[in-house]
Amino acid sequence: MSEPGGTDLSATLRRIERAAGALATASVSRMDETLPWFRELPADQRSWVMLVAQAGARSLVQWLREGGGTADSTQEVSDEVFATAPQALARSISLQQTVALIKVTIDVVEEQVSHLAAKGEEQQLREAVLRFSREIAFAAARVYARAAESRGSWDARLQALLVDALLRGDSPDVLASRAAALGWTDAPPVAVAVGRSPGGEVAAVLHTVYRQARRIGVEVIGGVHGDRLVIVLGGAPDPVAATEKLLTAFGDGPVVVGPAVPSLDEATDSARAALAGFRAAPAWPTAPRPVPAADLLPERALAGDAEARRRLRHDVYATLVRAGGELLETLDAFHAAGGTLESAARALFVHPNTVRYRLKRIAEVTGFSPLAPRDAFALQVALTVGRLDPVVPGVAPVPTQTMAPGVRKTSQAGDDHRRFL
Repeated sequence: MSEPGGTDLSATLRRIERAAGALATASVSRMDETLPWFRELPADQRSWVMLVAQAGARSLVQWLREGGGTADSTQEVSDEVFATAPQALARSISLQQTVALIKVTIDVVEEQVSHLAAKGEEQQLREAVLRFSREIAFAAARVYARAAESRGSWDARLQALLVDALLRGDSPDVLASRAAALGWTDAPPVAVAVGRSPGGEVAAVLHTVYRQARRIGVEVIGGVHGDRLVIVLGGAPDPVAATEKLLTAFGDGPVVVGPAVPSLDEATDSARAALAGFRAAPAWPTAPRPVPAADLLPERALAGDAEARRRLRHDVYATLVRAGGELLETLDAFHAAGGTLESAARALFVHPNTVRYRLKRIAEVTGFSPLAPRDAFALQVALTVGRLDPVVPGVAPVPTQTMAPGVRKTSQAGDDHRRFL
């Protein structure tokens, strides 16, 4: 290799070649002295660093021979400098630590310039080493960038597999092993949110999810399944409120949040509820966004969701049956009267206060108020489901009674009437 002025550095190159091993040893020794974290590395990783240092010395010679030492050269250092160490080293040592190792090695080489360079070539060698250190830094950045891309792609695939396992209802062991590989800490509570994917590259979609999740301090695992974006949230005290802060990661349309569960082991139930709610959400065009899956029970039941039918049958219909006090009959009359309290009272031959009291009791025992339009709809669907599927453990089927106009009700109704007069 010759400089523009014609100076030959062949003598310097031969000296560097002979000193390559000593330079690597001196560099590792300096790392041990000045970098506390390096001293704590396992022996195998320290040996990998030694191999990289030796490869760096050889690469310097090759780089100089191919014209890298000239001021106007664009010769890049090959990534083969770092290829001598296994890829696991990039996972064990951060990019910042790698930069520190490179700096120590370059410092050692610069200190030895007077011994390495032939007479009169010291300044040229110093300048060449400076340019070489820059190329080494770029090569390290390329290695770590590829490692990050590969790790990101693998994580995306692993997360997609985990979400698939959740949706299929795989065993807790499968979920736990895949979640552990992703670093999931299983912070309670856990909930699943489902919405439409905004489209585009999956990695870009998930990157948006992770960036926003970090801002609000929650754990997330995401996956894109067809046109749906499925997000598992952990550590959010209010999963619906947390999902609201992640809405920009979703595409247009409804976003449904499943019920909170204690851990990832039970998140399959949350995922199923969220998916069922997402399928049924178009039936409620004015639904809030996001909307809890529990708020979509009537739409889910009409869409064929067995779990929604079970909840309406057991938690609403059977509860009304057990509560007694003619609550079912009052609810039927109230619905038949189009939600008019006075008309329902006339049909039941009771005072309006009696109807008002019974409606309040219905709200207390079921959690749905007949006076609220959405709740009234849910109650109507619950009564329909309960009568179509009347087999409820511990509850005898209740026949629907039809009142003829002008026929007075039972003595119980009369007692209620007198009590509110």
